[in-house]
Amino acid sequence: MPVQRLNHAVLYVRDVSRSVAFYQEALGFRVVQAFSGAAFLQAEGSSNDHDLGLFQIGAQAGSSAAGRATVGLYHLAWEVDTLAELHRIATTLTEMNALVGASDHSTTKALYAKDPDGLEFEVSWLVPADLLTDEILEGRAQIRPLDLAKELERYGAQTRGGVGVSV
Repeated sequence: MPVQRLNHAVLYVRDVSRSVAFYQEALGFRVVQAFSGAAFLQAEGSSNDHDLGLFQIGAQAGSSAAGRATVGLYHLAWEVDTLAELHRIATTLTEMNALVGASDHSTTKALYAKDPDGLEFEVSWLVPADLLTDEILEGRAQIRPLDLAKELERYGAQTRGGVGVSV
């Protein structure tokens, strides 16, 4: 049987308590297990045992050079069901000074942010499969700045995204 989806991610962080607080506030994750130097968090709507593992390596840890000087992971991406939720998270990330970008990939609407250790992550909403048109699919060739107000008007705040849609 083929791989179905990503079950969880694990990050090395400088300070587990600081990172736990960040992911709780930014994305609403909850701690499902913790012990000295480690924590396992779960997203509110998840059925996974945990979605994010955090392991503390200490304040002396250097910044990741992935993508600049070394190979490595660029970012993790979490999906939300509605544009209303994407808007709520955009507001929260802005208030936390963590939002670093917002892009319209035509079929997906994405926010980009950095956690306290500078590790980048994405939060995205997928256009539902039944709303995909040739024009939207062709639009994937360009990345534009996200106009969230325009997308809310176009699709509605409560339209459920196309979870796991592949085209």
